[in-house]
Amino acid sequence: MIRLLLFLYFFFSSFSYSISEELNLFTSRHYESDLKLFEKFSKKTGIKINVITGKSKVLEKRILEEGKKSKADILLVADAGALYSAQKKNLFTKHNSSYLNSLIPKPFRNEYWVGITKRARILFYNPSITKKSDIENISYESLSDDKWKNSIAIRQANNVYNQSLIASLIEYNGLENVEKWLKKFVKNFVRPPQGNDRAQILLVASGDAKLAVANTYYYALMLSGKKGKEQQKAAMNVKPIFPNQKGRGAHINISGAGILNFSQNKKNAVKFIEFLLLAESQAHISNNSFEFPILENIQTNDLIKKISGFKGDNKIDVEAYGKRQAQAFKLMKKAGWN
Repeated sequence: MIRLLLFLYFFFSSFSYSISEELNLFTSRHYESDLKLFEKFSKKTGIKINVITGKSKVLEKRILEEGKKSKADILLVADAGALYSAQKKNLFTKHNSSYLNSLIPKPFRNEYWVGITKRARILFYNPSITKKSDIENISYESLSDDKWKNSIAIRQANNVYNQSLIASLIEYNGLENVEKWLKKFVKNFVRPPQGNDRAQILLVASGDAKLAVANTYYYALMLSGKKGKEQQKAAMNVKPIFPNQKGRGAHINISGAGILNFSQNKKNAVKFIEFLLLAESQAHISNNSFEFPILENIQTNDLIKKISGFKGDNKIDVEAYGKRQAQAFKLMKKAGWN
């Protein structure tokens, strides 16, 4: 009997230990290089990472439906608005990490989640079509000018990156001003919005549009050749231009992570997020996804350097994107942005 009790004690103790040495990561990111980084974490700590991928809204819905039964420990998503959405639904617990707070600038974190990478949503032009003098001192606000009529390529209104961009304009300029701006801006679209960011850049490369609105990492991805020689060649005919350089700087968004309320492994979850913010981890992510590190002075490859060195908007609290996204989308649709 004593032997049986001892066996059961050690069995359940070891079972409990094995569960605590695993983390269930829900992520909307889709990079194979992320998986390799997670493997490095596992080798370093002995903590296994179980990865569940999906769109942020789908993951959010699953966690909500599972409630206390949820096995999810961390949610990692690719937009500040998606982080705020999960926060408002009380999915996150406070991370209580003074180390994380000391690492990350205040605009890119709060007590529930922290930024892991940055990306800029900027403009691209074809020097053989558009003179540099035409785009000097360009701003997001000036994209509604008549000079850009039938000239701008951009994704649809349901794209979260566009919603965050317009949310930032609302934060700076107010609802009424942005509503007026949008009515003019949509008239400058070269075609009904469609396709991904690379499709907009290709339209500029071919000369069918004068400007494209896209995230920086799509451009670097094309230049890398990972999307084929044709897209690489097209990207070489296009150059980036960073808006609002004489003002607040170019629009910056983030990928970020938070620890979920029902996580049974909160200490290990903090360890994992802290691991993602090590210099070597930041370099790994940036060099493979072509996003910008959230931390300063990280050594990156030449493609990242090619799109660096600009003034980014590092003052706006990116939580504002989440607070303003619903307003932004409503105004975008009202203006006729499909």
